[in-house]
Amino acid sequence: MKAAYTKPFLTATFIILADQIIKTWVRAHMYMGEEIRFLGNHGMLHYTENNGMAFGMEWGGDAGKLALTLFRIFAVCGIVYSLIYLIKHKYNRGLIMNVALILAGAVGNIIDSTFYGIMYKYAPLFHGRVVDMFYFPLLRGTFPSWVPVWGNEPYEFFRPVFNLADSAICVGVIMILIYQKRYFKHETPEVPSPNSEMVEE
Repeated sequence: MKAAYTKPFLTATFIILADQIIKTWVRAHMYMGEEIRFLGNHGMLHYTENNGMAFGMEWGGDAGKLALTLFRIFAVCGIVYSLIYLIKHKYNRGLIMNVALILAGAVGNIIDSTFYGIMYKYAPLFHGRVVDMFYFPLLRGTFPSWVPVWGNEPYEFFRPVFNLADSAICVGVIMILIYQKRYFKHETPEVPSPNSEMVEE
């Protein structure tokens, strides 16, 4: 295997394994809704499960759940193809690693939604629930009465409960957006050398 393929795919594999280990531990040691605080009221493990997209969003009931899971599988195939393409064509290594993060996050949540229903005997194939646990309500309060629409309504930042896979996807996407000019600028192709990651080991 070329060395260029090793780092991104090993990184993705490590994140997927870590994500599944955390989820398995949470399911085995916590009950639904239980909280384990490690930053007081501002950071905790909060065990919950969702049927939908990242950060607990849902869409379309059972039919939407099936469609979303199948879409995720096709998307992962596309991401794998893109990652291999980027490596073969010697794109910026930062871009390659961030695509690997997105791949890891997508696979991590696909495992839940595809297999957890069968593994834990509560739903058929493709209808499993995604396990979430990280919760950071950093700010809580009430909007002043003069604020339009939300006056006197409570607010909370950061509200979503998420998992390691969600984090990997977000980090990958945000880094690509921040460094897109660097990643996609025209570059002179790298000339292979004995120290290049692009040559055969």
